[in-house]
Amino acid sequence: MIDVVTFGCRLNAYESEVIRRNAALAGLSDTVVVNTCAVTAEAERQARQTIRRLRRERPKSKLIVTGCAAQITPARYAEMDEVDAVVGNEEKLAPETFKHLGEAPLVGDIMTVSETAGHLIEGFDGRSRAFLQIQNGCDHRCTFCIIPFGRGPSRSVLAGEVIAQAHRLYDNGYREIVLTGVDIGDYGKDLEAPSTIVELVEELLGALPADMRVRITSIDPVEVSDRLIDLYGRDDRLQPHWHLSVQSGDDMVLRRMARRHRRADVVRVATALRAVRPDTVIGADFIAGFPSETEAQSDNTLALVEEADLALLHVFPYSAREGTAAAKMPSWPKAVRRARAAALRAAGIRQRTATFARFVGRHVDAVIEEPGLARTAHYLPVSVDAAAAPGTWVQVALTGHTDETLLGAIRG
Repeated sequence: MIDVVTFGCRLNAYESEVIRRNAALAGLSDTVVVNTCAVTAEAERQARQTIRRLRRERPKSKLIVTGCAAQITPARYAEMDEVDAVVGNEEKLAPETFKHLGEAPLVGDIMTVSETAGHLIEGFDGRSRAFLQIQNGCDHRCTFCIIPFGRGPSRSVLAGEVIAQAHRLYDNGYREIVLTGVDIGDYGKDLEAPSTIVELVEELLGALPADMRVRITSIDPVEVSDRLIDLYGRDDRLQPHWHLSVQSGDDMVLRRMARRHRRADVVRVATALRAVRPDTVIGADFIAGFPSETEAQSDNTLALVEEADLALLHVFPYSAREGTAAAKMPSWPKAVRRARAAALRAAGIRQRTATFARFVGRHVDAVIEEPGLARTAHYLPVSVDAAAAPGTWVQVALTGHTDETLLGAIRG
């Protein structure tokens, strides 16, 4: 039995399926792989805690650690008594890696990697939608972020490989794909024949069957071009949910973060998306309590949540990462960071509840994620009243809501 425990982003979830396949091809059995995340100190703490728990629960299993945390600090994981092998982010995607595991970490220099292959995988264990990698790595250096050092430079998957993988997933029963990467807005800039994210999406939609849905998520506001918004307005196979990498609603804080967008860009994008499709639901990532962020600047972020109607938030208290510029800045006490994160989450809940209320009374498409739980095309959760197999698309009449979910009845 090969188990993969995944932390972090959608790209890690995609890569976990590649790992599962490669480990099986290498003939491994009774193996557990922990695919780590390094975005925050808490993510690493949880990974180490999980490694210790897994060793207690499975004392005879081979335990392999990989992912961003293992790439950035391989020695830290190699020194853990519970760990049998440490594998880097590039190495974990190569089938031969799992045939040559030893005590020394198999971790190369990620900054020298220049290509990203399109890995053809059959599907996703226990998931109702499929992630499809189009890009990896990042060429930007936000002052808070360690991930470029775990993922290397930005590199794109050729459009033909993306389309081939999409067709394979369709043939295996998936009707929704989520385009994923570290910085998908940078797609195509590194290719021999330079391209863009909108050109890829246009080509992908042109090649896919009419009932295949595509979701664009985790993209920087500055990369949401007028052409991409126009395409979104013209093709309803692009799902009416976007997730923006915002981080702050204050321009000075954004400058100190070395972000490429400003507050006005977030408002512009949110307004433009809803101008072409008024029912668009938008989520966002935020960092609370960034070094030097004043109370007034924190309030600017809270105000942006309401102004741009950001309903699905991922909120992280600022976490200093060794090796980043922000780690050298004076940091707020944990209590301040946590309090600001709690205020941001509360603002997000208010916007989510207001969004739920707007949808009550509608009939919408939704995909069953697990028995009794579906998710709409807008990525809103729905508690449903009838059984249906995970992965099934159904029509749902939305009858009400709680603080956490919409309530719905499956039609027909």
